[in-house]
Amino acid sequence: MSDHTFSLQFLGTGTSVGVPMIGCRCPVCTSADPRNQRRRTSVYLTIGGWHIIVDTPPDFREQALTFEILRVDAVLITHAHADHLFGFDDIRRFNTIQGMVVPVFAQNETMAELRRIFSYIGDAPKPGVYRPLADFRIINTPFAIGNVTVTPLPVEHGEGQACGYRFDYSNRSVGFVPDCHYMPDSTIKLLQGVDVMVLDALRHRPHSTHFTVEESLSCLSRIGARRSYLIHLCHDLDHATLSNELPSGVEVSFDGLTVDI
Repeated sequence: MSDHTFSLQFLGTGTSVGVPMIGCRCPVCTSADPRNQRRRTSVYLTIGGWHIIVDTPPDFREQALTFEILRVDAVLITHAHADHLFGFDDIRRFNTIQGMVVPVFAQNETMAELRRIFSYIGDAPKPGVYRPLADFRIINTPFAIGNVTVTPLPVEHGEGQACGYRFDYSNRSVGFVPDCHYMPDSTIKLLQGVDVMVLDALRHRPHSTHFTVEESLSCLSRIGARRSYLIHLCHDLDHATLSNELPSGVEVSFDGLTVDI
C-alpha cells in the first residue's frame, strides 16, 4: 500500500438517538435538508492505501451500504457506549470479503466492554458459525497501522473510559474526538496544529457529558487546526442555521461529507 491518499468521510454525524429522532416533529427532525438527517457517529479514513473505521454504531450496516464501504483494514473504538459500538457484528462481512481477520484497537477498559458484549467473537473460522473475526489489540500509546501513526487521545465523557485519535501520515494530520465534555491540556497539546480537527458539539444548552457548541469552539481555538468540523449533533441544531453562526475555518459536518487532507 503506497498511494498518498488521505481522506476522511463522515458516515454518521448525529447523537445517540440520531436525527430525525423517533416520535419528534420538530423543525429539524422534519427538515427537507438532507444534511439534517444524521446517523449515529462514525468516520471512514482512507490513508495511504489503508482503510480505517472509527466506531461501529447501530447504523454501521446502512452506512456501509449507503456510502459503498468495500474494505476495512482496521477498526478503532473510542468508547463502549451503544451508539458507537452496537454495529460491530457487521464487521464479519469484511472478514468474508477480504478473507482476513480484522485488527481492532481500543483502550483497555473499552476493549474489556467490547469483548464482554460480543463474547462470541473469535479470531479464527469455526465450522457452521458466521461471526466476526477480530484481532483485539489494546492500545494506550501511539501505534502504527501500516505507515499511519495513530495516537490515542484521552478525554472525559461521563463515566468510563473514552478517547479520540490523532492520525499522522506524510506530514498531514487529522484529530477526531466525537464524544467529550472535558479535554485535558495534555490532549489539547497533542492535537495542536493538526490540519483537520473533528470535535463533539452536541447543542447550545449545557450537557453533562458533551461539549456545547460554544465549548467546542473554545477548545478548537486552542487546538488551532486549519479546518475544523463539528460532529455528534442533536436535533437542536439546524445545519444551515449553525453554519451561518460559525467562525471562519469551522464547519458543520454532515453524513456523506468527504474531506481531503
